[in-house]
This record gives sequence, C-alpha cells and structure tokens, in this order.
Amino acid sequence: MKNLSLPTDASIIVTYRCQMRCKMCNIWQFPTDESKEISPKDIEKISNLKFINITGGEPFQRKDIEDIVAVCFSKSPRVVISTSGWHYEKIIALAKKFPKIGIRVSIEGLSQHNDKLRGKEKGFDNGLKLLLALRELGIKDIGFGITVSNHNSNDMLWLYRLSQSLKMEFATAAFHNSFYFHKHDNQITNQNEVIENFETLINYLLKENHPKSWFRAFFNLGLINYIRGGKRMLPCEAGQINYFIEPYGDIYPCNGLEEEIWKEKMGNIREIESFETFWVSEQAEKVREMVKSCPKNCWMVGTAAPVMKKYLKHPALWVLKNKFRSLKGEKIDGNCIPYFNVGQNSLQGDLNFQRFSEFAKQKEIIIDKNIPLIEE
Repeated sequence: MKNLSLPTDASIIVTYRCQMRCKMCNIWQFPTDESKEISPKDIEKISNLKFINITGGEPFQRKDIEDIVAVCFSKSPRVVISTSGWHYEKIIALAKKFPKIGIRVSIEGLSQHNDKLRGKEKGFDNGLKLLLALRELGIKDIGFGITVSNHNSNDMLWLYRLSQSLKMEFATAAFHNSFYFHKHDNQITNQNEVIENFETLINYLLKENHPKSWFRAFFNLGLINYIRGGKRMLPCEAGQINYFIEPYGDIYPCNGLEEEIWKEKMGNIREIESFETFWVSEQAEKVREMVKSCPKNCWMVGTAAPVMKKYLKHPALWVLKNKFRSLKGEKIDGNCIPYFNVGQNSLQGDLNFQRFSEFAKQKEIIIDKNIPLIEE
C-alpha cells in the first residue's frame, strides 16, 4: 500500500441525462436528478492527473459545464469531453473559452444509419458540422468515434476514411453490457463479419506513418479478442491507474461492472476529505483486489490504454512485428491473439470459470483451481 501511486487518469460522468435514444445504451431511460449531481466544488477534491475524460449521458446537459471544465483543467493538462455533438452552440462557446479542450463526437455510422442507431434525426449532420466548425476555430484535439455493434461494422471503415480525409482522431469501441449502459443483451451475433471489418481496419492503421495508429491497431486487436470472448491480452488494473466518478459522486474502478456479476464502489467523492487518504483506504484496496479476479474481459480504452502504456514492451513488440509484415504487404491474422502474462491472476477475464464455479457450488462439486477447465 505504501508503494501505491496516485492515479493518472479519471473519467467523470457528470450526468446520466441525455437527449439521444441510442439502441446500444439505455442511459437515457435512467436520467439523474439535476439537483443531486456532483458540483464543480466536489470535483475539486480529486488529485492532480495526466488525463481527465468528461462524459455522460450528455455532458452538455449540464448548465455549469464551463465551471466543471475549469476545475478539470486545474487538475490535469489534458481534458477531453465525450459528446453526441447535439448542443452545437454550447460546445462552440466552450471551445472558444478553452481552446485546449479535446472534443470527441460519437458517430455510429453514415448519415441515416447513425440517426437510426442513436434515435435522433440529423444527429450525423450536427456532429459533422460541429467537428468542421471546431477545426475552423483552431481546436486541435478533435475527433469522433464509433461503438461497433451488429449493425455498423462496415460503416466503421467508411468513417475511418472520413477521419483520414479530415485529419481527425478516430476511436473505436465494441458495445458492452454494464450497469453504466443499463444493458444486458448487447451481443455481437455476426462475429465473422464484424471481426473481418476490424481486421481490415487494423491493416489500414498499420499502413499509416504514425506510431499512434500502429498502437491503435493493437487496441483494435483487443476488440477482436473481446468479441470472441477471449481473456484480455493485458490485465485490467482498473482502480489503480484510473477510476470513474458517477453523477452522484460514487467512485468505481471502471464503468464495465455488472450487478449480477459484481459491483462495489471504492467510496464517494462527497464523503472524503483527502483524496490521498481515500486512495489507500481499506475499501479502495478491497475493490482493487476484486478487480484482480474480475471475470469480465472488457476491452475499453479507459482501462486498456493505461495498461498498454504501463506494459509498453508487449504492445510495442507486436507493433514492430506487424508493421514490418505490413511493409511486406502481409496482413494480420485475427486468429492470432497474444496473451501477455505479467503476473496477473489467471482467473481474471475468465467468465466461463465463474459461471462453472456457480454451477459447481449449486451441485456441491469441489473445484481445484490448479486444474485448467476445458470449456465444453
């Protein structure tokens, strides 16, 4: 505990209110009470960080979003807001006041496809218009991202091409189930099609001249692995390097927890006097221990990026090997997924083991954890 470092990354969920009606996320059905949401004063309690992501719901539903951003910039040199791009005027005004702000607009496909998946007409048009206007303002840290599901993996490739032509950042994710999304039925059933499109994207990224894109190729390989149900390529260390703050102040290691599997908070930002003391508290350590054997195999940028940086040599070696192959005209093999043992608990990310354990408990079967299970 004495050697535990303070976190470097945080995601602050400032509201669950949202004007969108996304098919892969039900946050909008469970809005928070505006009068009970955390205040900028509450956020002042966090320690200094390297990166803060402000998210929601829709962060620009907050009337005091500028005050929240001001506090975040006092805690971190880099602040990025995830948004639908719906509140055009409000976002432009904030960007003028904070020109170093990062803006990521969620776009789920080309025009009509996006609007259908996000449940709002003209959502694509508003998002694209916003990004172009931010570029004209000189805002550099801008881009958009897609949450890939059964319906839009082909559009992902067209959006990638659009990001290249606009010279903007392009992020990917695959839909997940969690308390955060209020979803339990997100499942990619057309796996072969989706994986093939991710493989194409990875090969595109490896052909680029920027090392950042090569490491994004590695991240997207992790999404293929997640879709297939494999163990994470690198361990999850949520609650060590990063954390999430919910709109009512509860602090969680990540936003991928599910109540039927496990969900426990580290504390509440409103109840702590010193963040440093909270971070080494008994409850925070208890949650970190639970993460070490968490059976979920989530692969989200908030928890994947920190461990990619921490265990850099592993993704770096994969990048060098596959960049060299790309230069020779060879394509990556999506069936070849590396697993890097850096001392993590072997049960982490093994949902099959947890399900079998629950079954065994019901049937009074004794399990020897040293004997590997055959999935069948």
